[in-house]
Amino acid sequence: MIERDIVIIGGGPGGYVAAIHAAHLGAGVALIEKDRLGGTCLNRGCIPTKALVRSAEVLLDSRKASDFGIEIGSVKANLPQIMGRKRRVIDRLVAGVEQLMKANKISVYRGTGHVVSPHLVEVDDTEIAARKIVIATGSESSLLPIDGLDLPGMLTTDDILELEELPRSLVVVGGSHVGVEFASIFSALGTKVTIVKRRPLLLEPIDEEIGRRFAQTLSRQGIEVIIGAAVKGIKKEGTGLRVVWDAAGGEQGVGGEMVLMATGRRPYTEGLGLSELGVTMDGGAIQVNECLETNIDDVYAIGDVLGKHMLAHVASYEGGIAVENALGRRRQADYRAVPTCVFTFPEIAGVGITEKEAKDSSIPHKVSKFPFLACGRAVAMGETAGIVKMICHADSGKVLGLHIMGPHASDLIAEGALAVQLGATARDIAHTIHAHPTLPEAVHETAMGHLEGSVHFGRT
Repeated sequence: MIERDIVIIGGGPGGYVAAIHAAHLGAGVALIEKDRLGGTCLNRGCIPTKALVRSAEVLLDSRKASDFGIEIGSVKANLPQIMGRKRRVIDRLVAGVEQLMKANKISVYRGTGHVVSPHLVEVDDTEIAARKIVIATGSESSLLPIDGLDLPGMLTTDDILELEELPRSLVVVGGSHVGVEFASIFSALGTKVTIVKRRPLLLEPIDEEIGRRFAQTLSRQGIEVIIGAAVKGIKKEGTGLRVVWDAAGGEQGVGGEMVLMATGRRPYTEGLGLSELGVTMDGGAIQVNECLETNIDDVYAIGDVLGKHMLAHVASYEGGIAVENALGRRRQADYRAVPTCVFTFPEIAGVGITEKEAKDSSIPHKVSKFPFLACGRAVAMGETAGIVKMICHADSGKVLGLHIMGPHASDLIAEGALAVQLGATARDIAHTIHAHPTLPEAVHETAMGHLEGSVHFGRT
């Protein structure tokens, strides 16, 4: 029988990062993965979609080339080549993770892990004895229980990443972060996109004002948004499909060549044997304490399988905490500063509480905003859409939340995450020298708005 200090089930951004961290701490580690290393994030989520986003950005920039004094011929999207580049990006990064496993002497077992007991895991015909077990099996697409999901042209978020021909029209069911990202990508590439959603498109946990501002940009991108549609089915219509729902005047619907189901994800625990083991669950999610321990001694769980913050960076963070606790250290998870990024056009990002949450919790607070149209670097880039919004405690001045819509919001949010995590104040940021001309100056100016006022924009 094989023996290891820690056995980790799932090789996504939670599992493989946990494995590397455990190896750095001197543990003997086994990692079990039934598919390619990197999990959903690297193979079917974060990375491939960002590769597509970059292709769409290049196309959009080329269409605006004349605004910058650059003359080029006509441009168009070549989807097979775009998808080919996406696959090369994935392959390169997967190979990198595989090399990291070898470099850190982590034993990788291909197959489905089954927890026989708190100290024994089976992978097909192999048994691995473990001092500690970490479950990092991630999540899977959650589809609406409606008719028509098996029709040709129906796509999951996995399916759409394998298209080789650009659809003329696409209906996106659901306004999740993933849904609006795909809507933005395919609209930029030339597809007529319609988003169908039951509730207003607000992109929680992003600040509501930011969500509303973004929703207003969609029509200018040519994306139609239909709100109040509780989709009940998909029907065949000519050579395409029709998404239908009930309304006051009877059945309504919208047609498209293809339909993407972007209705969220759910924890994946199939085949683990958790019920036999007696692991406490909350619906389909594994329950853990602040140290990522389940109710079963020596068994931990991290990432999407917890059903809370379904983000790759949170899974990686939790992986480090779980293995430290498994190896005798004591560290608790702290979710005060979880950044959220949405890779649309423009980008959106947020961290900490929203203005509404501050109001609902009766927290004395102040809000400052600064538009990118007053940021020199943004003007030079030709990307002035959007704002930075900072929520601070009215008395202490501590940064409680930062929310951004605009160029490179996903990069700028790091300053906000650090501020929230360290308890920094608007004064701390305002008194920190920010390089010029850069986009982070917009964050600096927003912080100054909490003091005497922004330099390059009036009070808000």
